[in-house]
Amino acid sequence: MTDEDTRGSALAPNELINRARRTLEGVVGIPATEGNRVMVLRNGCEIFPAMLDAIRDAEHTIDFLTFVYWKGEIGTAVAETLCLRAKAGVRVRVLLDAWGSRPIESHLIDDMIEAGVQLRWFRPLGRVRLGEVNHRTHRKVLVVDESVAFTGGVGISDLWGGDARNELEWRDTHFKVEGPAVDGLRAAFLDNWAETDPAIFDVEIDRFPNQLTPGHSAIQCVRGASATGGSDLASVFRTLLELAQRQLRVTTAYFVPDDDLTKRLCDAATRGVQVQILLPGPFADKRFVQLAAEVDYEGLIESGVELWNFQPSMMHAKTMTVDGLVANVGSANFNARSLNCDEEINMVVFDPSVVRTLDRHFDSDLERSVRIDPHRWKRRSLLQHVKEQLVAPLRGVS
Repeated sequence: MTDEDTRGSALAPNELINRARRTLEGVVGIPATEGNRVMVLRNGCEIFPAMLDAIRDAEHTIDFLTFVYWKGEIGTAVAETLCLRAKAGVRVRVLLDAWGSRPIESHLIDDMIEAGVQLRWFRPLGRVRLGEVNHRTHRKVLVVDESVAFTGGVGISDLWGGDARNELEWRDTHFKVEGPAVDGLRAAFLDNWAETDPAIFDVEIDRFPNQLTPGHSAIQCVRGASATGGSDLASVFRTLLELAQRQLRVTTAYFVPDDDLTKRLCDAATRGVQVQILLPGPFADKRFVQLAAEVDYEGLIESGVELWNFQPSMMHAKTMTVDGLVANVGSANFNARSLNCDEEINMVVFDPSVVRTLDRHFDSDLERSVRIDPHRWKRRSLLQHVKEQLVAPLRGVS
């Protein structure tokens, strides 16, 4: 068997997709589900209307989990809509990370509780056990009537409003899902809810229905859990980097890969894969995270990895596409925090049509981005070198 056959590049697209699927199913032991319908939602102008419409249409249940819930118009709109459905008799559960959602307006909490919303805090700071304070839930999940779900990178804040036209409108991607994969997203909610409430489900309310199969996407839902020694999600990232043969496109808000992931990116570029990584630019919200990654830029660039900085606003999306065939999307960034410290939820989507949409968005984003020039980067200032070394100890938690 030739190297080409071994690597799979001589196989037809369907065979390549099946190989990727079976490899990932074997690596993490989670089967993909068939017949899902996926809608890619780009930026707050598409994401928030779709989520609010789904909440308004709820007839039985709403389960909502988020890391970020900050004060502002969007936060008010979401809370008011949840209150309306709770008052109409819909069972509404809301789970907020106690660290990420600290800025929520207290009157919204009061309003939701008064309306009948079951609201819980994930790992309250005053009661968190030693060692847990740094381990948060970074998942973003909305499940309506056990049949429609949303996940991705967006938080509840006015910063995600608009269409990424300027620094006040963050760029992000979210996903609306219908089909059997909804069960996987709901399980991510219940996994965290169970830590806050012993009543995981209500036999009078939760129906756990057989899911319809309205689409053509196969989806593998993979949860990342705060643990030592890696996670299933880390295995997904590593496996996809190993499987890439032609093109690997990564968009991430916080790029701080460990040594192993950095090596795999370099190895992919060295074996001829076009590796493109799209990162925040001048409007990065956490400059220290950028610096923590920049110490490795030179080695990545020398291996042929393309690094791009998004210019108009903060880039917060978390997507990966492989060879135009497979996508890895969800709440996890390409960093140690997402893969080792926080609770995350990602979907591996085996559907070229979804990947085409994401790649089209990636191309559009590149048109508003600047590639880091290898020669200029090599000649960066002494001050830049010093800054990189100062934040280097933060790489494991960034």
